[in-house]
Amino acid sequence: MRHVICLLFLTSLVGCSSTGSLGISSPQHRLLEEAKAFRDLGAPPDGPRELAKTLLPTHILEPGDVLLVTVADLDSPIRIPADQPIQPDGTIDLGKYGRPIVSGGTVANAEAVIVSAVKAFEKDPSGITVRLINRVSKVYYVLGEVNAPGSFTISGRETALDAIVAAGGLTTKASQGRIILSRPTQPSGCRIVMPICYPQIVQLGDTTTNYQLQPGDRIFVPSRSMWEDLNPCPPKPTCACSGPQVPCNRCEVAQ
Repeated sequence: MRHVICLLFLTSLVGCSSTGSLGISSPQHRLLEEAKAFRDLGAPPDGPRELAKTLLPTHILEPGDVLLVTVADLDSPIRIPADQPIQPDGTIDLGKYGRPIVSGGTVANAEAVIVSAVKAFEKDPSGITVRLINRVSKVYYVLGEVNAPGSFTISGRETALDAIVAAGGLTTKASQGRIILSRPTQPSGCRIVMPICYPQIVQLGDTTTNYQLQPGDRIFVPSRSMWEDLNPCPPKPTCACSGPQVPCNRCEVAQ
């Protein structure tokens, strides 16, 4: 009987944040111990952030991107469908001029490939221009305790705060002091996991951890721990905002 009373007491303290309408526990988004360890190392000292943004590398075309191909001379016999979505096999459809592969190169490379394909049929393929009008292939991800998790197309100016806002903001179950940004790395490479100090970003205007996003970045918002739920007066959240990350053992061995 005592165990039942204790269980009911704990459930009443935790409240709706951990149980659904049918009494079933809602999903919990927990940090991996390894991710937590990397996060606690702090933020890399250098790198683009709000107020110090940089230009992203030249866009590399991938399936899903859409090109706009136009011919400057209206009297030209060249007729090409203007909108050119890149297909899963990396090709575009130029009609009688073929289906050249443009994926894996830049827009300038694609223009050269298209001109070359047209040149095989027309004497004067000049005046062809190519522009990128939809770049859906480069995205970032926001997952965990946000209201609208998912992948979002990156334009090149987004910061961590932009990403959280785009994902609908934090839920009431979010642990604001333990948010991380992880950057894609090679399977055998060192991991890059950086803390996002959300309260400092939005309340103090501190840009230390408001990183500029890169394609493939993942922002993960963990759930509050049971201790955070049960403690009515939690201590001020701490966030490691400085100090370089150290190489992992795998990289030290490789060197």
